[in-house]
Amino acid sequence: MGNCVQKITENTTLIASKDTWIEGLAIQQLIKTSELAGMHRVAGMPDLHPGRGYPIGAAFFTTSKIYPALVGNDIGCGMSLWQTSAKISKVNLDKLAKKFTHVEQPLDESWDSFIQTRKAEKDIVTHHFDHALGTIGGGNHFAEFQAIDEVYEYRALDKLGLNKKHLQLLVHSGSRGLGQSILVKHIAQHNHDGLYLDTSDFHAYITAHNEAVRWAELNREVIALRFLDAIRTTGHCTLDINHNLVSPKCIDNTSGWLHRKGATPSDKGYVVIPGSRGDYSYLVRPLVNTSAPASLYSLAHGAGRKWKRGECQGRLSHKYKRVDLYHTALGSRVICGNKELLYDEAPQAYKKCETIISDLVDANLVEVVAKLRPVLTFKTNGGCIG
Repeated sequence: MGNCVQKITENTTLIASKDTWIEGLAIQQLIKTSELAGMHRVAGMPDLHPGRGYPIGAAFFTTSKIYPALVGNDIGCGMSLWQTSAKISKVNLDKLAKKFTHVEQPLDESWDSFIQTRKAEKDIVTHHFDHALGTIGGGNHFAEFQAIDEVYEYRALDKLGLNKKHLQLLVHSGSRGLGQSILVKHIAQHNHDGLYLDTSDFHAYITAHNEAVRWAELNREVIALRFLDAIRTTGHCTLDINHNLVSPKCIDNTSGWLHRKGATPSDKGYVVIPGSRGDYSYLVRPLVNTSAPASLYSLAHGAGRKWKRGECQGRLSHKYKRVDLYHTALGSRVICGNKELLYDEAPQAYKKCETIISDLVDANLVEVVAKLRPVLTFKTNGGCIG
C-alpha cells in the first residue's frame, strides 16, 4: 500500500500520498464528520476537497444512524459510459460542435412511451420532476465524447465491448431537482441530524432516496440517447455507476450503512474516473483486497477541485479570454454558453487526474485498463440549468 493509505485519526483514513495536495479545510471537514454520532469510520479519497460543511470525495460508514446531508442534494449522481457506433476517423469537430442545439430542450411527445416504459421497468413512480429528464444540469456535470487514447488491458476492453476505433460517450449527471427536494424536506424536518435506523423517518428517506437513484440512472440514459440521436448514431451502455448515495454494507464483520459523497464504489465492477475537460479520463478495474476495507470499498470520482467556484474567473481572466477556453491543450472542443461556468470548470481549477490515479494504483486499489482523451465536452448551450 506504500504511503498512500494514511491514518489521520483512529477512525479516519486518507487515500493519498503525502505529495498529493489536499486543502486543509477538507481534512478538517473529514475529521469533524468522523466525530458524528454513530460514525464508525470515514475515508477520504485523493480527490478530496471541501464542501458545504462536509467534504466531497469521501465515504462514511455508520452503524446506528444515517446522515442524508452526507449524501447531499444530488442523490444518485454518477457516471455512465456508452460505446457509440461513430467512427473517430470520421469526426469533424467543427461539424460535431453544431449538432447539439436541441439537447437541452424539453423532451417532445415522441419520448413519452419510452419514458413511461423505462419508469415502469425501474419502479419509478414520482413524476413531478420528469420535465428535467434528459438534462445535464450545472456544476461539474457534463456529456463528453471521448477517444480511447491508450489501452493497457485489451482483454478487459473486449470484455466491456469497447472499440478503440469508435467514439465513447461519458455522461455525468444525477437526480436534478428530485434529489434536491428530498434533502430540503429532510433538512426542514431534522436539520442536519441523522436518522436512527428502522424509524419511520428512516424508511421514508430510504424509499425516496432509492427512487431518486433509479431516476438518476434513467436521466443519464436519456441524456446519452439524446446525444447519440443528435449525431445520428447508435450506442450501448457499458457501465453506469452512482457515486452519491447511501446503502447497507458489512465491513470488517460490522453491519452498517455506507454513505458516498463523490466517492465511486470499488465493489460494482469497472468504473471511469474522469479528469477535467482538458485532461484524460481513466477506465479502471477496482481491486477488492486488503486495501478495500481501508478505503471503505470506494475510489475517487474525479480529479478533484483545486479552486473554489466563483473565484476561477478572477484567477484566469487576465490570462485567458473567453474564446480561449473553448479549446483545450489536448485538441478537444468545449461547448459552454455560460461564462461563469466556463471559467469555474476550466482545467486549471482541477488537479491532474494522473496524480489521483497514481495514488489509487499505489494504494493497490485499481488497475488501469485504458486512458480516454476528450474530443468534445458539452456543458450547456446557454444559461446554466441548476
